[in-house]
Amino acid sequence: MSISLGLVLGDQLSERPPVCQDLGLAAPLLLIESPEEASHVSSHKARTALFLSAMRHACERWRAQGHTVYYIRTDEPGFEDQPSLAGRLLRFLQARQDQWPEIRLQLLRPGDYRLQQSLRKALEGRPGLQLVEQEDPHFFCSPENFARWAKGKRQLRMELFYREQRRRHAVLMQVNGEPEAGQWNFDADNRKPFGKKGPGQPPSAYRVEPDGLTREAIADVERWYPNHPGELKDFAWPVTPEQARAAWRRFLDERLDDFGPTQDAMWTGLSIGWHSAIGASLNLHMLEPREMVSDVERAYRQGKVRLESAEGFIRQVLGWREYMRGIYWLEMPSLLEVNHLRATRPLPSWFWTGQTHMNCQKQVIEQTLALGYAHHIQRLMVTGLFGLLAEIDPKEVSDWFLSVYVDAVHWVEHPNVVAMALYATGPRFTSKPYLASGAYIQKMSNYCEGCFYKPSQKVGDQACPYTQFFWAFIARHEAMLKTNPRTSMMVKNWQRMEPQQQETLLREAQARLRTLDSL
Repeated sequence: MSISLGLVLGDQLSERPPVCQDLGLAAPLLLIESPEEASHVSSHKARTALFLSAMRHACERWRAQGHTVYYIRTDEPGFEDQPSLAGRLLRFLQARQDQWPEIRLQLLRPGDYRLQQSLRKALEGRPGLQLVEQEDPHFFCSPENFARWAKGKRQLRMELFYREQRRRHAVLMQVNGEPEAGQWNFDADNRKPFGKKGPGQPPSAYRVEPDGLTREAIADVERWYPNHPGELKDFAWPVTPEQARAAWRRFLDERLDDFGPTQDAMWTGLSIGWHSAIGASLNLHMLEPREMVSDVERAYRQGKVRLESAEGFIRQVLGWREYMRGIYWLEMPSLLEVNHLRATRPLPSWFWTGQTHMNCQKQVIEQTLALGYAHHIQRLMVTGLFGLLAEIDPKEVSDWFLSVYVDAVHWVEHPNVVAMALYATGPRFTSKPYLASGAYIQKMSNYCEGCFYKPSQKVGDQACPYTQFFWAFIARHEAMLKTNPRTSMMVKNWQRMEPQQQETLLREAQARLRTLDSL
């Protein structure tokens, strides 16, 4: 008997089974919980609980739609010795070899190159098995289309890709082919700090009270992965498409209009603010990006949302997100080994505890451990910036990001960390390193208030590590930075310092870089 079987991965949990467009209702589906997927990096408890709960809800949802769904739990009897997804899949197929001598196994492209290769290797050459891996229709741009766009370009730039996406999909465009209001990018209007009075009180973010399946997933995570980082007491993430759409509508109606101008601002105790916090729902396919972009453009054209907020959000979904995925599949597996700056220092231990004298890091890491969430500037310009300035091994930084954020899927997390935050790919994908001193954090947050370190001080015990490491970084990479118009002024400012001050700063910076755990 020949059968078609749809394998659905844990980040492909759309309203209806994504692989059934060709297979139809009669084809059975298979979902597999894999201990290896939760442990190849030490996954945040909230991240694992989210995946498990969303998968279990998807199983119930698709069964209610009339599908036959096979589901293998983490503690499934007979699978205890098979922690990997590929191993569990083989065990499942072997048990049904007599019943299904010929199988057409269909799945969408995985979001992790490691998993894709593991599945291909495990299934390659198996008699009676046809593996059909299809492109994921969730995205605007396939890897093949991205490769065609990138062909012949020595350097790739997100802004140019984003403009091409806007044209191709007719988003925020005028009938004459020009961008809305004659301007492609409102980024310069979207970098305002909160000011001395702070952010005020943002509308509340959407919270989901855990139901029975979610409570069960939370209990399972506490039992199976007790030593993993993070907390679960405040778990309130959407775990179904219906909940994700409700969270999206709340953001669209109450926070999007004010999202743009201060999207880069940070404040003590403010975790979500005017951000959407729907990255996890989007990356697990519980929200559809085309619908989101359409909703935002409609809200702008109806006069409900200012253009800079609409464009700023659309740029993240239609531009940045798709660009990261294009880079990932264009460059893998070499992207795993990139290290343009030859950074080799180990990750400080306080990245797992938040116990550091740097208040900005303390605020962001403690929030991350509590919720599994930090917004994009907290990631790029606090934790990511430190990794860049301290020249921490890119793999260690990337593994940490993959571990601690609920929305972390490898195709988006890894290139964002190594290419954007750490400049580990050099100038191929970004025009310059995202460099800043403690002055940036002081401008964009109140984290520096009451901090032991002083962002204006370059030397001495209270010199801000960001400020000190910033100047030391410029000194180390002066030849590279002085040829770039966007960083050459930093080099000139370094060269204006008195030689004695330079010498003291570099000596102190090197001493600190040898003892990062003590900061």
